[in-house]
Amino acid sequence: MNRQQLFENIRKKGSFLCVGLDTDIKKIPEFLLKEDDPVFEFNKRIIDATAPYCIAYKPNMAFYESYGVKGWLAFEKTVKYIRENYPDQFIIADAKRGDIGNTSAMYARTFFEETEVDALTVAPYMGEDSVTPFLAYDGKWVILLALTSNKGSKDFQLTQCADSDERLFEKVLRVSGQWGSVDNMMYVVGATQGSLFADIRKIVPDHFLLVPGIGAQGGSLSEVCKYGMNSMCGLIVNSSRAIIYADHTEQFAVAAGEAAKGVCAEMKEELVKAGLI
Repeated sequence: MNRQQLFENIRKKGSFLCVGLDTDIKKIPEFLLKEDDPVFEFNKRIIDATAPYCIAYKPNMAFYESYGVKGWLAFEKTVKYIRENYPDQFIIADAKRGDIGNTSAMYARTFFEETEVDALTVAPYMGEDSVTPFLAYDGKWVILLALTSNKGSKDFQLTQCADSDERLFEKVLRVSGQWGSVDNMMYVVGATQGSLFADIRKIVPDHFLLVPGIGAQGGSLSEVCKYGMNSMCGLIVNSSRAIIYADHTEQFAVAAGEAAKGVCAEMKEELVKAGLI
């Protein structure tokens, strides 16, 4: 999916919501455990209920890999189900990969040749040669960690660089901008960072940003939009727990759909306010 197609889908749905599929077998409703593949069955019902209100899904790979081979198979089946039934959805594998070049090339092959995801989250710490193997795939996206929503983000990301007036996250944005483009690179910026979105937009005004941290983590959607939205929206805002675990009964999918619908309504207001729909 290219940048224009992503924007057109945002306008069509009046939403820039990404539903995070952080599916923990210990948290899904107990009645699903009798299924042959309870993780996939949970995901399938969540997807069917939320697809009208979102433009992306983000399976967090830790939740699948922790379940061994069965978890990886559930991930593959989830991606295939989305592709076959909701082909307009943007699929992000949240794996935070990144290593020396030949290892990154293997990670890239894993996700971009063996699965049908659109994008992969990548860690920038090891530099250009650890990121460029992921950028070698036409039509695929790298989503580079820039400024995250966790409290530990200040330990490194907000520190001043010794050789300039930049903070580390700003240097990541500026330097990595030379590796990719607005057509194959996005950045992770946590919703809890608030007005720092304005500083980010000074460096990457046109890139899409993947924004986790609304909902359970307490980030403000209105603040994200105020400082982070651009002429093509430029935002994919993720919510995981607040949607997929909105209810733990047999009505969990209905509750997830209602939660997604509520976020979608807020997003539509922001898009209208920005004159994008």
